[in-house]
Amino acid sequence: MTIRLGILGFAHAHVNMYCAEWRKTGAVQVVAGWDHDAERAGKSGIEVAGSAAEVLKRVDAVIIAAETSRHADLVEQAAIAGKAIILQKPLALTLPEADRIVAAAKKVPFTLAWQMRVDPHNLQIKSLLASGEFGRVFMIRRRHGLPTQTWKDFEKTWHVQPALNRDIFADDAAHPLDFLYWLRGMPVSVSAELSTLLNPAIVNDTGIVVLRYADGSLGEVSCSFVALAGENVTEVICEHGVIIENYGDVPSCNVPRPPGAGPQLKWFRAGKWIASELPEITSHGERLTGLAVPLVEFLEGKRPAIATAEEGRDVLRIVLACYESAKKGRRVKL
Repeated sequence: MTIRLGILGFAHAHVNMYCAEWRKTGAVQVVAGWDHDAERAGKSGIEVAGSAAEVLKRVDAVIIAAETSRHADLVEQAAIAGKAIILQKPLALTLPEADRIVAAAKKVPFTLAWQMRVDPHNLQIKSLLASGEFGRVFMIRRRHGLPTQTWKDFEKTWHVQPALNRDIFADDAAHPLDFLYWLRGMPVSVSAELSTLLNPAIVNDTGIVVLRYADGSLGEVSCSFVALAGENVTEVICEHGVIIENYGDVPSCNVPRPPGAGPQLKWFRAGKWIASELPEITSHGERLTGLAVPLVEFLEGKRPAIATAEEGRDVLRIVLACYESAKKGRRVKL
């Protein structure tokens, strides 16, 4: 049975990439969409409804891709209508908003759309750690970035408006912070430094976060949203080996690679390097569209949520702790 899907908000452009993939397979019928910005909705090529309520009357499920500030209201509206919900990240701006989403999500099938949790290289990292062959995890480093200075008029978009999305750090650092949460769970404390270094209109374009876990191990998230290129994205230092991932974000994936560039994922254990046999991914767009199939599998009941609302709330707590730490100049306990 084909799933009838509606779209509530087109602020997150990723939703258009999922729709393009779904059109190829026919597993999902995108019935209609709505956005408070009718002009933005009209550019999608999807039938535009006059209201969110009109969309909800015609579909089995919705993907909510509106501005972060609108998430709680739209999730509650969709849950009351009994529709399955896919929600774009971040979960919310505030913990009270997150609590509303968590409560509403208990009533219907719900998942967050975290691309990094279904990325094949990230899944292999998680599997390697779960095997126990690497022993204790001592430290995980994740570098994550965007070249926002190359995006025309980015400073005018909703992504950097405090009332709609806080800022670029809250918007996109949520990805690597969720990645570490997915791998290691909730840290016991957060230390962070945030800076605005290039364009004053794009606040907190640079940040470094140190996470401490209950067993004393550490995590580091290093974000630059003014990074033109990159290579290494993940380094996992373990008792019995090291795992290295390259070319896993926009700056590293979407630029030419140097001659002789190594594999995207490799690990050192038992005295030798081993390269992953997974296919290479050559553009970040391929990683983003990789969400399309898992999202359909979730709607069909073939897999659990990619991430629950409760997990999204935990990650929001970590993000908010980063701001508190940077403001107060000290470690913040969770």
